[in-house]
Amino acid sequence: MGQLLRLLPLILMLALPTAVSAEQVRRLGNWDVHYIVVRTSFLKPEIAERNGIVRGRDRAFLNISVLGPDGQPVAAEVAGTSRNLLEQVTTLEFREVREGNARYYLAQFQHTDRDTLRFAIDIVPPDGKPQRLAFQQQMYEDDR
Repeated sequence: MGQLLRLLPLILMLALPTAVSAEQVRRLGNWDVHYIVVRTSFLKPEIAERNGIVRGRDRAFLNISVLGPDGQPVAAEVAGTSRNLLEQVTTLEFREVREGNARYYLAQFQHTDRDTLRFAIDIVPPDGKPQRLAFQQQMYEDDR
């Protein structure tokens, strides 16, 4: 599933591969922004605990990674929101994670079953030129 999965070992340890939506990549200016939404209920408990992620059937996290022209991860300012179809807005609180050369940004959030969330992520890469990543994702609760 691309560069992001190599950068995020905890995703590789998911119990079921269907827990994640396909990784996406967008070119924003000179930067490749990789992003993926992962349901937390499919993380093994020890992996979630080690990474400070709260597991739950109605919880997920968004992972963002910004790669420079050389394909290497770069530092960026990342902030954003999710908005459901009722126009309820949730502010996403991203935290930077570094593992070796990897650098990515995680934000946890809650959702309802079969809700469509629209994400608006503001990214300021090293060149200081703000970029916006916008996408939507259908969310499902784990029925276990």
